Amino acid sequence: MSGPAGIRKSRTGIAGFDELTLGGLPTGRPTLVCGSAGCGKTLFAATFLVHGVKDFDEPGVFVSFEERPVDIIDNVASLGFHLDDLIEEGRVVIEHIAVDPSEVAEIGDYDLEGLFLRLELAIDTIGAKRVVLDTIESLFSAFSNPAILRAEIRRLFDWLKEKGMTTVITGERGEGSLTRQGLEEYVSDCVLLLDHRVENQISTRRLRIVKYRGTNHGTNEYPFLIDEDGFSVLPVSALGLSHKIYDERISTGVADLDAMLSGGGFHRGSSILVSGVAGSGKSSLAASFIDATCRAGESVIYFSFEESHEQATRNMKSIGIDLGQWMANGQLKYIATRPTFYSLEMHLAIVLREVIKLKPSLVILDPISAFTESGERLEVQGMLLRIVDFLKSRGVTGVFTHLMQSGDNLIKTDAGLSSLMDAWILLLNREVNGEFNRELYLLKARGMEHSNQVREFVMSRSGISLLPPYIGEGGALTGSARKVEEARQARLETERRIEAARLKRDIEQRHRRNRAQIDLLQAESAADQIELDTLEKREENYLRQIEQDKRDLEKSRRVS
Repeated sequence: MSGPAGIRKSRTGIAGFDELTLGGLPTGRPTLVCGSAGCGKTLFAATFLVHGVKDFDEPGVFVSFEERPVDIIDNVASLGFHLDDLIEEGRVVIEHIAVDPSEVAEIGDYDLEGLFLRLELAIDTIGAKRVVLDTIESLFSAFSNPAILRAEIRRLFDWLKEKGMTTVITGERGEGSLTRQGLEEYVSDCVLLLDHRVENQISTRRLRIVKYRGTNHGTNEYPFLIDEDGFSVLPVSALGLSHKIYDERISTGVADLDAMLSGGGFHRGSSILVSGVAGSGKSSLAASFIDATCRAGESVIYFSFEESHEQATRNMKSIGIDLGQWMANGQLKYIATRPTFYSLEMHLAIVLREVIKLKPSLVILDPISAFTESGERLEVQGMLLRIVDFLKSRGVTGVFTHLMQSGDNLIKTDAGLSSLMDAWILLLNREVNGEFNRELYLLKARGMEHSNQVREFVMSRSGISLLPPYIGEGGALTGSARKVEEARQARLETERRIEAARLKRDIEQRHRRNRAQIDLLQAESAADQIELDTLEKREENYLRQIEQDKRDLEKSRRVS
C-alpha cells in the first residue's frame, strides 16, 4: 500500500502500529528498531516477520547474530507464533551467524561479503520479501576500524535496499545516541525507539517513531504490550472527538432508576459516573447494569481493581444478580488487576486492547479512584479521558465508579471527571437516629429530562429498588426515620379522621335540632295563620250580618 506522499508501505500486522504509521514500515527499505535490553526489539521483529508470512504472503528471513534458531522459535512461541511450522512450509528461513571477534583477524579488505552471500541464498530460496537482522551490534563487534565499520554499515543498508527487502534491523541503544555505533539511525529510512522504563517501581514499555522518511507519522510516545496475544501498540494520543450519537436507550437494570429518565434508561454510548462513599452500593449498581445488558443479549467487560471475580460473583448473589452465568456463557469478561500492577498507560493500553478485541456493548471500570495512588492527578485524568473518548468513538457505554471519602465535597471527584461524563449518579449514606440509609441523587443526565428528587436506595435479595421520595418537615427522610415519621403521620391522620367524624356528628345533631325547631316554628306559624284566617272570616260574617240586619230594618219601616 502507499502512504499519503506516495511512499509504499508494508503492513506489520502489529495492532495499532500500522494505524499509527498510516500503513506500516517503508517497503523495500531498512527500519532500525533500537532500545535497551529487554524492551522487546526481537519480539517486534519476529511479529513483523510472522505476520508478513501469514497475513500478507511475504516470506521472510530471520538472521540472528546471538540466539540459536531453537531459542528464537521457543521465545516467539510465547506470542502464539509457530515458527517451526513456517520453516517446514518453506516460508521462513532462520540463519544463525555467530561472530567471534577473537576468531576474526581484521585485514584491510575484510568485509561482509560472506553475509551477503548467505542472505542472498536464503532470500532466493524462499522468494523472501522481508528480512530481520537481530542484533547488528554482534555483527560489527568484529570490526575495530571505525572507517571500515561505517563503510560496511552503509554498504549493508544499501545492499538490502537494492534487493528490495523490507528489513527490520535491531540495535542496542548507546550512550548519548540511539545506537552504539551512532550511525545506523542516520542511514535508516525509519527509526523506532523502544523503551522499558521503571517509575515508582512500576514498569512501562513505550514506543516512539524517531523518524520516518517520506511520510507523516505520530511523534508522541505510545505504550505497547507484549503478552500472549503478541505485540500491540495503541496510538491513544491520536484520539479525537468524532463520536457517533445514539438515540437508543439502555436499561440500568433498576426499573425505578429507568423511570427517573424520560424515555427510560440512558443513551447508548453514554459515559456514566457512579460516585459515592464506601458501602453506598456503587458496585451493586454497576452489576445491575451488567445484568440488564447481558439479558438483552449483549456483551460486557468488567475491569475490577478491587475484587476478584469469585468475590464479586458471591457478593452480587445477595441482591439476586448471578454474574457467574454471564461469565460462563461468554457474555461477561471479568478482568481483575491491582491498579499498581501496571503503569497508568499500561492499564489504558489493556483496556483499549480488550475493547477492540471483544467489541462489548458495555464497559465497567470499578473503581477509577483506585488510580489516584498510581500517578499524578493530571496523569490519571488524562488516562481516563482517553478511555472515555475511545469508548464513545466506538459507541460503547461506559460506567465508571468512583469512591468518595466521607469528607469529600459531594459535587467533586478526585479524578476531575464529572464534567466529562454524560450522566452522574451520586450515592450517599445518611446517618439518622443511629443508622445509615442509602440515598440516590441523579445529578446529571445530558440530553434527557430527568427527575431531580432524592430517592432512597434499597438493596434486597430481589434486587435494587428506589423508594418514592418522602419529604418531611426537615427534608427527605429514609430508613427508620422515614418509618417513624410515616407512623406518626398515620397516627395523626387517624386522629384527624376521628375528630372530623366527631365534628360531623355534632354538626349533624345541631342541624337536626335546628331543623326540629324550624319545623315547630313553622307549625306554630301555620296554626296562627289558621286562627288569623278564622278571625278574619268571623269579622267578615259579622259585618255582613249587620249590613243585612240594617237593610231588613229599613225595609220594615217603609211598609208600615
